[in-house]
Amino acid sequence: MKNTKITLSFKMKENNILLRDAIKMYGISKKALTSIKYEGGKILVNDEEKTVRHKLQIGDVVSLIFPEEKKSEGLIPEYGAFPILFEDDHLLIILKEAGISTIPSREHPSGTIANQVAGYYLAKSLASTVHIVTRLDKDTSGIICIAKHRHAHHLLSEMQKTGSVFRTYEAIVHGHVIEDSFTIEAPIGRKNGSIIERIISSEGKYAKTSVKVIKRFTFQGEKITHVRLNLHTGRTHQIRVHMMSIGHPLIGDDLYGGSQKLIDRQALHAKSIKLSHPFTKEVIHIEAPFPQDMNEIIK
Repeated sequence: MKNTKITLSFKMKENNILLRDAIKMYGISKKALTSIKYEGGKILVNDEEKTVRHKLQIGDVVSLIFPEEKKSEGLIPEYGAFPILFEDDHLLIILKEAGISTIPSREHPSGTIANQVAGYYLAKSLASTVHIVTRLDKDTSGIICIAKHRHAHHLLSEMQKTGSVFRTYEAIVHGHVIEDSFTIEAPIGRKNGSIIERIISSEGKYAKTSVKVIKRFTFQGEKITHVRLNLHTGRTHQIRVHMMSIGHPLIGDDLYGGSQKLIDRQALHAKSIKLSHPFTKEVIHIEAPFPQDMNEIIK
């Protein structure tokens, strides 16, 4: 994105507020401010360049012009179709199919959502790197939120830390879950000898998941439950590990004890996202339809 201009209006109750203090109030990180000052951006007050020591007066308008971002080195732009659920100058919210990785790895440098978004930016002449805010496992389908510039990424990351980005998942698990609504709090750590698998471990990081039963039913002779899940923390494989820990692994999740008789991937879908837009403050609430493989079981 070229020279993203964000205009912030300050209506001060008193005069003589330092510009640097006002900028801090609006969530600009030190790293972003350094980038603006030394990498081609501008700080304007009433359309005139000022230093951060400038004292603001009532009614002054501060404009921050961010420098052009450098594209991600080594990220191969590719052209693929992904449904766009929301887009403006700051955010890109898309729908990911199961079977596609979110970001490239050393072994698989292409074929990911990040590669496709880089290609999309190139086609749209947007000078930006790819800032993934909400990642999904390769075989998890659903909503992914992407920031279109560094400052949006910083603000959204801070919102995630304070629990202001609400994500809802839905899953199909083995067995009939007895309780209608409950919370799982159990620390998650890496399993010794594995770079992928996680386990419940006292040495792991705190993790909390809320679970609500939507429907208990039998499908092809097997008892299964459709559940809704909310993450209070964002540990790797959190939902999969927590549901396994209570004896109800996700169907299709062979890494954590699920059977692939009914579906060949973990039956997990990032169903919705709700947040207050970091710039416009508009409440964005988006839901994504179920993929066909999960829908056939649920219906």
